[in-house]
Amino acid sequence: MASSDNINNNLPMRPIPGSYGLPFFGAMSDRHDYFYNEGRDKFFATRIEKYKSTVIRTNMPPGPFVSSNPRVIALLDAVSFPILFDNAKVEKRDVLDGTFMPSTSFTGGYRACAFQDTTEPSHALLKTFFLSFLSSRHHSFLPLFRANLSDHFSDLQDKLAHQPGHAAYNSSVSDAVFNFLFRLLTDKSPAETKIGNHGPSLVQTWLAAQLAPLATLGLPRIFNYVEDLLIRTIPIPSWTVKSSYNKLYDGFSSAGESILEEAERAGIKREEACHNLVFMLGFNAQGGLVNQFPILIKWIGLGGEDLHRELAGEIRTVVREEGGVSLGALDKMTLTKSVVYEALRIEPAVPFQYAKAREDLVVHTHDAAYQIKKGEMLFGYQPFATKDPRIFQNPEDFVPDRFVGPDGERLLRHVLWSNGRETEDPTPDNKQCPAKNLVVLLCRVYLVELFLRYDTFTLDFKPAVLGPQVTIKSLTKASSF
Repeated sequence: MASSDNINNNLPMRPIPGSYGLPFFGAMSDRHDYFYNEGRDKFFATRIEKYKSTVIRTNMPPGPFVSSNPRVIALLDAVSFPILFDNAKVEKRDVLDGTFMPSTSFTGGYRACAFQDTTEPSHALLKTFFLSFLSSRHHSFLPLFRANLSDHFSDLQDKLAHQPGHAAYNSSVSDAVFNFLFRLLTDKSPAETKIGNHGPSLVQTWLAAQLAPLATLGLPRIFNYVEDLLIRTIPIPSWTVKSSYNKLYDGFSSAGESILEEAERAGIKREEACHNLVFMLGFNAQGGLVNQFPILIKWIGLGGEDLHRELAGEIRTVVREEGGVSLGALDKMTLTKSVVYEALRIEPAVPFQYAKAREDLVVHTHDAAYQIKKGEMLFGYQPFATKDPRIFQNPEDFVPDRFVGPDGERLLRHVLWSNGRETEDPTPDNKQCPAKNLVVLLCRVYLVELFLRYDTFTLDFKPAVLGPQVTIKSLTKASSF
């Protein structure tokens, strides 16, 4: 019997509470509670309260139609959640999107690396290539991203000049991110390919068809059953978005000669490499970052002028002392680093993790231990793990300096957004995001570029399934620097 990362091996063993209900009807009831009657956080909070446990049995969407088996064991605290990272004890084959997997026809017939388990030989081969490539391009990160951010901030200012008080943030940052990623991978602009200026919309269309069963359209309540029938009964076929995907694939194939040749030299078939790189560009990178930046800007915006003044002061002082924006300068910006970690903690862009038990094992919480049987599906809801009140003080509050100093740095092991602990690094043998360190770097650079240009800003936002929809209301240019 294996044992998970725990704080007390002598905890009492308890049966896992909760219920899956009657076949079909139990899954339908949980699905409607999750999407319509309670909402995501309340769905889990009410069950924690009902069963007096942070490990429970429940059904997770999209089942019962799209998913063959919606039954999971939910891990809802900071102690039980990390078992999902222990690849000796859990399997990650085809669980990226949860209890269902979109057809491989969305990705040219290939299972992308993100869907592969660490025991599959192609996983290590592909991830080694990704990590090696990112390492070889590290010198390009800062100048390339800063150039794209210059266009992004100019775009926001133009939008505010054209329509005062209303600059759509998400679309603007999405363009900047896609252009950065495409240039990083190919050394070319997407405008030079079939993709043109439509990269983000092509990615969004392709992703929407795959992830529709996990979403809700926000329709009036009377249409809930209609929506449920439309997007969670039969999967959307890949042919509906084939044109969008083909443009991405053809654009990358033509522009990415160099990286595809590198992949072939590493032993990866050219076609397989191209489909995997398009997936990484569109699903992992573009999909993740385009959610993460609105989250970051939302929380910094809510911090108000006092926080903006502190960040601007730190950033400008360090840049002056260091003679510019460099990796060394970024590392000295302790508050800037902390607010990035805090945004990743309080609202992770990808809140779910899934895995299947490789063997019979024991999972611990703060107060008890629970036996898991081989083959059972584990589900982790990350916001409850990273807002565990027994780990973090005032867990629901955005605390800008939470990770400053030795005590703050010790909390970093409980920041889990990257499919691993923040204190660990991605390797070919784990499932941690290969661009984990790049994402943190880009978030810091974003704040540096923002507060070198502006003293403060204001915004509005609306909650959405894939991160907040942000509108910039004002940008106050830096008074001096």
